[in-house]
Amino acid sequence: MKKYKTLLFDADNTLLDFDKTEKEALRKTFTMQNIPFTPAMKNRYLQINTALWNAYEEGRMTREEVIFTRFGKLFDEFHIAEDGVQFEHIYQKELGKGHALMPHALELVKYLKKDYELYIVTNGVSATQHSRLHDSGLDQHIRKAFISEEIGYRKPMKEYFDYCFAHIPSFEKEQTLIIGDSLSSDMQGGIHAGIATCWMNPKQKPNVQDLPITYEITHLKELYSILEEDER
Repeated sequence: MKKYKTLLFDADNTLLDFDKTEKEALRKTFTMQNIPFTPAMKNRYLQINTALWNAYEEGRMTREEVIFTRFGKLFDEFHIAEDGVQFEHIYQKELGKGHALMPHALELVKYLKKDYELYIVTNGVSATQHSRLHDSGLDQHIRKAFISEEIGYRKPMKEYFDYCFAHIPSFEKEQTLIIGDSLSSDMQGGIHAGIATCWMNPKQKPNVQDLPITYEITHLKELYSILEEDER
């Protein structure tokens, strides 16, 4: 008997290559708006964006505050006369066009869907995530995408996971595994929700929060051996 029945996959940098998509969307948006995107500006944007999303995960900011202030903060620091909100709208359109996949992601979900129930759990922007999941082909192999913007709660909140669990037929915590790249939202959220966790950690970052993670992988293909071992 399989130990796991339900697999909850984070989207960005777990199945979808968000870093690649983000880089291309930023390049295109800055080019269209005729604003030089220097290395210094790129590094500062990434710092601002990371800090704002961390604040969102901790409940100190709303999703709207994150996405509609990040470019404004950047432009203020670099003394650029540009409407950050309008820039964000253009950026989101470009971001939604990007659907690069992590290595072996599509073949993995195609294989696993035969024996497991697959779901997406993501804090991303709803319209952008739906577009990327569709264009990448991932949506054909999952049962449902749980997107925080549509639910009203976010990872790692217990309420987010409670909602997901309530909308998964015949759900059993003991047979559920979450796979994601974020310690703060995916791993912490899974632990709080009482399910097994698998940290996607290709850069082999340290577990700075010393979380009791069930599994750790550096590549999606390692998930095969974890699941095969649990079937024995």
